[in-house]
Amino acid sequence: MYLAHEVPVTLNGEAELSIRFHALHPVLAARKGRARWRPKLAEPAGLRFVRTTLLGHMPGWCPPIHAVGPFRPVELVEETGPCRVLAADLRSGYDGRDGHLSLRLTVEGAAAGTVGSVEVAGRTVPLAFDGVDGFQADLTLPGVEPWWPHTHGEPVLHGVTVRIGAVEVDLGRVGFRSLAVDRGPDGDGFALLVNGVRVFCRGGCWVPVDLVGLSSDRATYEPELRRMREAGANMVRVGGTMLYEGDAFFELCDELGILVWQDAMFANFDYPTDAAFLDGVRAEIAQLLDRTQASPSLAVLCGGSEMEQQAAMLGLPRASWSQPALGAVIAEEATARRPDLIQVPNSPSGGPLPFIANAGVTHYYGVGAYMKPLEDARRAGIRFASECLAFANLPEDDPPGVPALHHPHWKARVPRDPGASWDFEDVREHYLETLYAVDPRRLRYEDPDRYRRLSRAVTGEVMQAVFDEWRRAGSTCAGGLVWQWRDPWPSGGWGAGWGVVAADGTPKPALYALKRAFRPLRVILTDEGVNGLAVHLVNDSARPVEALLRLTAWREGGRDGSVPVLKAERVVTLPARTAITLAAAELSDRFFDTTYAYRFGPISHDVVTAQLLLAERGAEPIDESHYFPKGRSLPRADLGLTAVAERQGEDWALRLATGRFACSVHVEDERFQAEDAWFHLPPGVERIVRLRPRAASGDGFTDGTASAGRLVPNGEVHALNALAPVRYRGNA
Repeated sequence: MYLAHEVPVTLNGEAELSIRFHALHPVLAARKGRARWRPKLAEPAGLRFVRTTLLGHMPGWCPPIHAVGPFRPVELVEETGPCRVLAADLRSGYDGRDGHLSLRLTVEGAAAGTVGSVEVAGRTVPLAFDGVDGFQADLTLPGVEPWWPHTHGEPVLHGVTVRIGAVEVDLGRVGFRSLAVDRGPDGDGFALLVNGVRVFCRGGCWVPVDLVGLSSDRATYEPELRRMREAGANMVRVGGTMLYEGDAFFELCDELGILVWQDAMFANFDYPTDAAFLDGVRAEIAQLLDRTQASPSLAVLCGGSEMEQQAAMLGLPRASWSQPALGAVIAEEATARRPDLIQVPNSPSGGPLPFIANAGVTHYYGVGAYMKPLEDARRAGIRFASECLAFANLPEDDPPGVPALHHPHWKARVPRDPGASWDFEDVREHYLETLYAVDPRRLRYEDPDRYRRLSRAVTGEVMQAVFDEWRRAGSTCAGGLVWQWRDPWPSGGWGAGWGVVAADGTPKPALYALKRAFRPLRVILTDEGVNGLAVHLVNDSARPVEALLRLTAWREGGRDGSVPVLKAERVVTLPARTAITLAAAELSDRFFDTTYAYRFGPISHDVVTAQLLLAERGAEPIDESHYFPKGRSLPRADLGLTAVAERQGEDWALRLATGRFACSVHVEDERFQAEDAWFHLPPGVERIVRLRPRAASGDGFTDGTASAGRLVPNGEVHALNALAPVRYRGNA
C-alpha cells in the first residue's frame, strides 16, 4: 500500500491502464509462519505479512472500511524539455545564528558546460557541475530567520529555486531549524529542543479526515490542521495504526508551525524478518523521507506503535520485546536521508518496561483508563506521553434520533480495548463520580440531561488539570498528545468517541478545555499540600510579557452573590520561553489558607481565581485558572447570570456576566455555535463570546421581522451550578 511505483511508457495512440485488486483474505490465508505473539488489536493475524493500513481492521476502534485500490493520485508525467531532474537531495540546518543548505541534483540531459544556480532567502550561488549528471551547492545564510513551532515563534519558510541553463525548477520551501533531545541529568528524559529551546509539545494523535476516500489534498487537511493550531496544539502524531499522509499534510504543518511525530506504519504485531519484507520496508521509509526531505515540521521518526509494549504485556522474555532487524532498516534509512530527525525505536519505549511512565516515551493512561487520581499525573513522573488521556468524549449536541446513552446502539460506538470487560464510558463515569460527587448510574436514569452536562464537562476538566500539571515549572514532563484528536466514526452522534473533535469537524466540550490548557501564555494553580497554593506562569512566546497577576478567593452564598474574601495583585515580568512559580502566600500580606491545608475551623472560601492581565493594554485579559478547595461540585443557585446578544460588525457576540461564580458556562443555540464554551466565569468579569453561524443553519431560521432571512441568535446560556438557564435573543 505504501510504495509508489513509476512505470516508463511510450504512448503512440490509444492506451489503457489496468489495475488488478487482489482480495486480501486469500493472500493472507496463503501466508505461513508462526508469530511470537498474537495481538488483539487488529484482525486477522496475517495482517503482519501485508503492508496495508490497520484502519478498518480494528474492532471497537473504527468503522470496518477497508482500503482498496490506489489511495494516492495516479499521474501521467510527460518527459519533455532539454533536461529533467531525476533526484534532489536537499538538506537544511541551523546553528542558532546561521542557516545551512546542502543541495545535490541528479539531472538527465545536462551537457558539458551547462551552468546552474540555486536561490534561497534572497541569496543566489552557482551550482557546481560534475560533468556527467550531477550538480551541487553548499551555502551558508548568515542571520537567516529560523523556523519555529507557532507557539514559540514564527514558522518562517524560504523558497528554493534552481536554474539549470534555461530551465527553472521550483524545489518548494524549506525551513531552517535544529532539533535535539534533552535526556535530563538521569538520562531518562525526553524533552524536544527546537533551535536550542525546550518546547513543551502538546496536541493530539491524528485520525484521517476522510476514512472512505483517504483523500490527501489540501482542502481535506486544512480545516482540521488549522483547528489544531487555533487550539494551541504544536504537535500532531501520525500513529502506526493509521497511514502515511500526503504531501499537502506536511506542507500545511510547515506553514502552520505544527511539529509532526511520524510513526512508521507498524503496530502491535510481530513482523516478518525475511529479506523481501525488509527490502520493501526500506523502500517505504526511503520514499517517505525523500518526499518530506525539506519539511521542517517533521521532527520525530518512530519505529512504530506498541510492538514492544505488546510483547512485554503478554509475558514474553525481555529479549523478545524488540524487533532489531526491522528497527535497523528504519534507523539506517532515517540516518541516511534525514539525519536531522529525532529517532525513537518504538512508542512507548525507554524504561525498564516499555510502558513505564518515568523514563523515555510512554503511553500514559494512569489518569484515564487505569482510573488513577489526578495526583498520579505528577506522581508517575511522566517524561513524554506520545499518547494519553483517552476518554469517551460526548459531543456538544444530541442530534435528532440519537438513542439513550445506555442503548445497545449507543454502546456499540463507545470505544473499548478488545477483550476488556469495561469501556471508556466507564472510565469517564469514574471521574464524574470522583470530581462531582454524584452516582453516575443513578443520575443517568433519574436526570439524563444533567448526566449529559456533567459528562461533557468532566473529561475536559480532567484533561486541563493534567496538562496544567505537566506544564508547570519544575514538571518532569515535556509533552503530551491526546488520544485521539478526531473521531473516526462517521457523524450521527451515536456513541461518544475518543476524539475531542467529532467526525464531522464539530468541536466537543473537551476541545475548549484543551484550548485553555494549550495557551502559550498560561497561569496555572496547583495544590502543594502544606506549602499552600502555587501559581505557575508560563510564557512560550518569543517576547517577555509585562502582566498583572490578580488572585481572588470567593465565598459563595452572600446576599449579593459571591463575596471576595481575599484580593491580591502583583505586576510580574514573564521572561520569553520560560515558566516561573510564585507561592500564593507571597501575594498577600496576611495569612490565608488557600488550600485549606491547616483545617483551622470551617473553610472560608469555595473558589480561588488567578487572572493574568496584560499590563500594557489596560489590563486586557490573557488567561485565568481556578482552584476548588472543596471540589468542583458547587451548590446550584440563582447565579445572577446575564447574557446579551449584540452585533459586532457583521458578526454576533454574547456579553456574559454573573453575580456568583458560574461553573462550566456553555451556550445552546440551534443557529449559532459559540467560539468558547465550558469555561468558568467569576463575578465582576464580563466575557465576550463570539458566535458563528452553524453550517447547517441555512436560511431556514429568520428573525420574524422585515429583514426575514437574516440569521439572529436565539438560545440559552447554561452553567452547571445554575438553577435554570438564561435565555437570549438578538435584535435584527
